[in-house]
Amino acid sequence: MSISAPRMTIKSHFPWPLKMLFMVCTIALGGAAALWIYDLGRQFTGSGQPVQQNASAYQQQLDKLSAERDRYSSTVNASESQLMIERSAQTQLAAQVKVLETENARLKEDLAFFESLLPTGTGGPEVSIRRLTVDMVGQNQVRYRLLLMQGARGKSDFIGTLQLAVTTLQAGRSTVILFPAANSADAAQFKLGFRHYQRVEGVLTLPDGMSARSVQARIYEKGQMRTQASANL
Repeated sequence: MSISAPRMTIKSHFPWPLKMLFMVCTIALGGAAALWIYDLGRQFTGSGQPVQQNASAYQQQLDKLSAERDRYSSTVNASESQLMIERSAQTQLAAQVKVLETENARLKEDLAFFESLLPTGTGGPEVSIRRLTVDMVGQNQVRYRLLLMQGARGKSDFIGTLQLAVTTLQAGRSTVILFPAANSADAAQFKLGFRHYQRVEGVLTLPDGMSARSVQARIYEKGQMRTQASANL
């Protein structure tokens, strides 16, 4: 019979400060390795410093394009404003030209009148129509203008009436319409009274469907026709 002694296990014992130092070193080494791997991955995938540089370059290009866009937009706006000013100036000039043309026609009438006042060796009618113009101003409206003159020998006012005979066409048939019509309320505007000259103008309204071909102006004194003149449209 033998007596067996119990087994004994011998464990090495590290001081607690050494264990803590080892753990800290292990954690620090792991963190450093993780940072190195992360930085290596960024460089490998191109997401590191080159990406930041490209983003900065793209931002600079975007800012440059935005500045050019603003500059071009200002130029376009200025051009549009200048174009509107030029169009407005053209419209005003066209209106002024129309006014000048009308005034020029009146001056021609005045010139014809004053020329007629010059003494001549031949006699003539005491009253004459120096100028007669007619034009259409609507689908069935005729505008007339005439200048009447009494010769230099006229020593008293001329008192008379104006009659307008308008030759019209409707459905192939020619018709003459007289203005003013008998017992018309507009008869007063066809009365004449002047010493040297008188301008007469107005608008005649024709029946629907009629078109004017010519107008004849007749001057009457005490029921007798003194002079007449015609104009075509």
